[in-house]
Amino acid sequence: MNYRHAFHAGNFADCMKHALLVWLLRALARKPAAFAVLDTHAGIGAYDLAGEAAVRTGEALRGIFRVMAADPPELADYLGVVRGLGMYPGSPAIARALLREGDRLVCCELHPEDCAVLRRRFGRDAAVSVHARDGYEALRALLPPAQRRGLVLIDPPYEAVEEFDRVVAGLVTAQARFPGGVLAAWYPIKHRAPVRAFHAAVRAAGIRDVVAADIWLREPLDPGRLNGCGLLVVNPPWKFEDEARPMLAALLGALGDGEAGAGVGVTRIADE
Repeated sequence: MNYRHAFHAGNFADCMKHALLVWLLRALARKPAAFAVLDTHAGIGAYDLAGEAAVRTGEALRGIFRVMAADPPELADYLGVVRGLGMYPGSPAIARALLREGDRLVCCELHPEDCAVLRRRFGRDAAVSVHARDGYEALRALLPPAQRRGLVLIDPPYEAVEEFDRVVAGLVTAQARFPGGVLAAWYPIKHRAPVRAFHAAVRAAGIRDVVAADIWLREPLDPGRLNGCGLLVVNPPWKFEDEARPMLAALLGALGDGEAGAGVGVTRIADE
């Protein structure tokens, strides 16, 4: 409850997560049937990168501003969404921008102040509902959606030491309730051991058809520093593995400082 994303909006992790999110939403929109998006840790929806919080950390200067300056063609769709929305869009704003008529967005945010901002942002938008509730609890309560197609984004702040375990349990619940849904879980990469354990736990839980897309700006050896991040995708749409890799490479080209051990990876964690 202490985490406020305004200090980190537009950083390299946001760029990675949101570029892949745009791709996943476009993939869902290839079929005409309506879909739903459940965002379990929604935040306030969009962020002012000229505001005091963002300026204090300067993370956006090393993130989205670098990517926009480089303007790689592999990220044209993501950057077009960002530029079109103005203030740096969080996942709710991105999802809402890509919904079609009949699609639906459900946002969960437990922080009372952030939830209030999110509710004001979407007002009486009939395509969006905002819940002041625990995102993990929502996986059981709100799935499956009426549309029977969709995406679940699990993006906690990883303040709690057991957060990886909670994500695995959440993925198990989500897949049981919504077996055909695309499930995406963001995770930090500080050093390799917790990530290896996370991937192993996903396999041990019996979750099938899982791909991990990772980027690291330096060798992930320092447990006190965010050296990279990943997005674990269950039921990835067709061509995700092929198209995620050049997107991540373009991000690294824009964001990297040439530090030793930097790299990207797209790895199949569990087969179908």
